[in-house]
Amino acid sequence: MRRRLIALLCVTGSLVSGCGMLPGGHDRKTVTVWLMKDSASKDFLHRFTEDFERAHAELRLDLRIQEWTGIVEKVRAALKPGAADGPDVIEVGNTQVPLYADDGRLVDLTLESMRDWGKDKWLPGLAQPGRDGNKQYGIPWYAANRVVIYRKDMFERAGITRPPRTRDEWLADTGTLDSGGTQGIYLAGQDWYTLSGFIWDEGGELAREKDYEWQGTLDTPAALRGMDFYRRLQALGEGPVDADEEHPPQAGVFAGGKVAQIIAVPGLVQSIVRQNPDLKDKLGFFPVPGRTAGRPGTVFTGGSDLVVAQNTDDQFAATTVVGALTGAKWDTELARTMNYVPNKTSLAGAVADEDGVAAMAAGAAHGRATPNTPQWADVEADNPIKEYMTRVLKGADPAAQARKASRAITGKLAPDLG
Repeated sequence: MRRRLIALLCVTGSLVSGCGMLPGGHDRKTVTVWLMKDSASKDFLHRFTEDFERAHAELRLDLRIQEWTGIVEKVRAALKPGAADGPDVIEVGNTQVPLYADDGRLVDLTLESMRDWGKDKWLPGLAQPGRDGNKQYGIPWYAANRVVIYRKDMFERAGITRPPRTRDEWLADTGTLDSGGTQGIYLAGQDWYTLSGFIWDEGGELAREKDYEWQGTLDTPAALRGMDFYRRLQALGEGPVDADEEHPPQAGVFAGGKVAQIIAVPGLVQSIVRQNPDLKDKLGFFPVPGRTAGRPGTVFTGGSDLVVAQNTDDQFAATTVVGALTGAKWDTELARTMNYVPNKTSLAGAVADEDGVAAMAAGAAHGRATPNTPQWADVEADNPIKEYMTRVLKGADPAAQARKASRAITGKLAPDLG
C-alpha cells in the first residue's frame, strides 16, 4: 500500500516574511509534524504547506520525515511529559495507535471528529484502531489494502468474460485457470492478512475482548469456515505452505508468467512489470470477492492515522493541521498523488479512474484492522497464526490446530489466561 523520499524543514516560512516571523515582527507559532518516509511526495507537501500557511498566517509548519524502522520507541519517547523538541502532530500506522493511546499521551479528538470532520464517513479499518472506548485519538489519513491482481489475457483464453464477484465464482474460475502449467492463483500458505479477511467475512474474529481480557478465537465455527475457504483457494496453485508472500516475493513469482492471480496491493504491479515488461498491458484488478455479489470481501486495511501529542504546546494549532491534512481537499489530493484510498467512503469517486485504486476503495469500504489492543504487536512478533495455517494446509486437523493457536494468542494478549 508508494513511498518517496522527502525532507522538508522550514518549508515555506520564507515565502511569507522569513522563517518564523510575521510582518511587523510578530512571532509565528511553529507546529512540528512528524510524517513517515514516502507517505507523501515532496511536491504534495510543498503545495500543502504553502496553502496551509497562506490560510493560517499565524502558523508555520515544520515537517520532519521519519523512518519506519525503530519508530515505535522514538514516538513513545517523544510523547513523554517534558520531552524536548517533540512533535505536535504525528503520523502513525493505523494499527499502532493503541500503542500510544494506552499511555494516555494522546489528545482526545472525539469532539472535533463528530463536529467538524465527519467521522461517520471514515473507513472503518482506519477509524476503529484509532479509537479507545468512546474516545477517538487517531484521525484517518489514507488507506491501502489488498486486491486481486490478475492476467486479463489468461482469463480471456479460459473463457472468463468478467472478474468473479462472489467467492463461489472465484473458486470456480480459479479452478478453470489452474491447468496446463498455469497456477490458478499463487497464494502463500502463511498470508495471514488474507486469511483474516476470510475469517471476518464469515463473522469470525482473530481475537475477542471479554470481561476486559482478550482471548484468541480461531477455533470458533466462523473462523474455521474462513480457514477452510483459504485452504480450498490456496490449493488451486503452488504457493508454499510453510512461507508467507514475501518468501519468495510473490511479485517475482507472478512475473514468471505462469500465474493467473495473486492477492496484493495494486502498487506491486510496478515491481511485476519491471521484472517482466511484457505484462504491462495484461494486468487487471478486482476487489477480493465476498460471499455475495453485492458486497466485496472484507479485507485488512493498512494505512496511517494522524494523532496529536498530549504534551503539545498548542493543541488548537496542532488540531488545525490535522483537520487540514485529513479534510476532503487535501486528503483527495494525497490519494490521487500517491494512489491511496481516501479516508472517507464518500471520497472514493476521486480515484475511480485508476482501476487498481478503485478496486482498493471498494474493498476498503468493508475493511477491518487487527484487534485493538497494544499487545497485538506481541502476537505479530512471533505469529502463531502462521504456524496454524501451515499445519492445516499440510493436513492436520483444523479444529485441533485452531484451539492450539487460539491458546497461543490468548497467552500473548492476556498472559494470565494463556
